[in-house]
Amino acid sequence: MLRKRCIYAGCVIIVIVVAIFFLYRTETPSSQFGGVSLKIDYATTEIARERGLGGRKSIPSDYGMLFVFPKDDYYGFWMKDMLVPIDIFWLNDKGQVISISESVNVSSYPNVFYPTVPVRYVLETVAGFAREHSISIGTPLMLKNFPSVSE
Repeated sequence: MLRKRCIYAGCVIIVIVVAIFFLYRTETPSSQFGGVSLKIDYATTEIARERGLGGRKSIPSDYGMLFVFPKDDYYGFWMKDMLVPIDIFWLNDKGQVISISESVNVSSYPNVFYPTVPVRYVLETVAGFAREHSISIGTPLMLKNFPSVSE
């Protein structure tokens, strides 16, 4: 009988701890872009920027890769080693879209795509993201803190 009570009490405590965890945890989305929460990986080194999304067989609809550069410039992107089409967003130092290339196909390689003005960041998402979420010039990428170049 005592053993049953101990097991019951242990189960109750576990349920309470799990409930408290779920009630008080605060998940903050890694970013908001066009009203959509995105999980973002950061390419802050030259090696990471060169690799980018190359070799990936798919890109989730709620995922993006943010390329971080040390200064504003005309950074060109191409589809080398890419297996899926993407949307490319060029952002200023405040994170606002200033140029877009939509549904860039893998067959466009070796063409290079450039922004219309110097940029600090570039965000790549799955193709069709801009159209589906009405992303246009001026749309902000909302991050708590924009990362900086790490090398």
